[in-house]
Amino acid sequence: MEAKAKARYVRVTPQKARRVVNEVRGKSFLAAADMLQFAPQRVARDVNKILHSAVANAKVIADKNGESIQDADLWVLETYVDEGPTMKRFQPRAQGRAGTILKRTSHITVVVGTKDEKRGDR
Repeated sequence: MEAKAKARYVRVTPQKARRVVNEVRGKSFLAAADMLQFAPQRVARDVNKILHSAVANAKVIADKNGESIQDADLWVLETYVDEGPTMKRFQPRAQGRAGTILKRTSHITVVVGTKDEKRGDR
């Protein structure tokens, strides 16, 4: 049994988000949640919310199937960050020029499941 949660259009660059996401991939839910709670990066709060959402989705799926699932049984099977649309903004520069500012967004996905379904990294 596995469950997935996505957050789209998160206002953080994919490169910064991947640094955090790569740290929790393959860990148990409890270890990953602890790591994200104390991580200094701002995106760790968003990833923590997505992780808890995936666990809640897993519990709903388990209830539908008549199963019981504990937090300690869940593992982070897969995590990845895709690039979202980039917002382009302009700032005035010297001699009438315009400097481009790229505000990047990310789509973050977390998949959790039981250890017997554990698979390799994406």
